[in-house]
Amino acid sequence: MKKLTIEYPLTTKSPNIVWGMISTAEGMQKWLADKVTSDGENLTFTWGHPWTDRDTKTSQVLERSKHSHIRMKWDYQEEDPMAFWELRIERSELTGNLNLLITDYADADDIEDLRGIWDDNLDRLHRVSGL
Repeated sequence: MKKLTIEYPLTTKSPNIVWGMISTAEGMQKWLADKVTSDGENLTFTWGHPWTDRDTKTSQVLERSKHSHIRMKWDYQEEDPMAFWELRIERSELTGNLNLLITDYADADDIEDLRGIWDDNLDRLHRVSGL
């Protein structure tokens, strides 16, 4: 597995707004998947619509620190203890604005595809929230 880190500059200084978009099922559903549900310890992501092929994956919440980060592990990555994905809020010392730092893992052959997926997700985050 290879680690991918992306830093995405945001247009806000308010961690409350960003935290709502990255730490709740309702917020994530606006930009990460077509449907996101939570049972408290797990988030279930569904892509696609009922009348099409659907893809559903579950991610266990490993760590959650308000206004800081949420770290999760996909159910299909259980065999690799180092594989997780994380959404972290960091403040830019230069601008005072916030950055979203994304950490994710993929096989070396899939790392560019994963970067493309995150780029698309971040474009959607910006469109729906203005962040």
